[in-house]
Amino acid sequence: MENIVTVGKILSDINRVKILGLLLRDKELCVCEFCDTLNLSQPLVSRHLKQMKESGMITSKQEGKWVIYSLPDTQDQMVNCCLSEIKKAADDLPRIITCSR
Repeated sequence: MENIVTVGKILSDINRVKILGLLLRDKELCVCEFCDTLNLSQPLVSRHLKQMKESGMITSKQEGKWVIYSLPDTQDQMVNCCLSEIKKAADDLPRIITCSR
């Protein structure tokens, strides 16, 4: 039951849903790519990413001075169902504005 509430909280914000959509479409992104593409501030994006990482919906890895975010290889069935719905709209999201990582 707690997982349902956690997933619901993550999906209750349109910016977090857009972040998931970008990750579904583009696989790996850094904070500046989310900020520039979605026209959001770095503190806001970092807060969203922290919440999503703590919930287990995304993962991160360090590459030099960059932190790269992606989706984990496995998710539970409920999360996969939500992600499949988000993926349907991912092509409507803006194209990634890449940084110089």
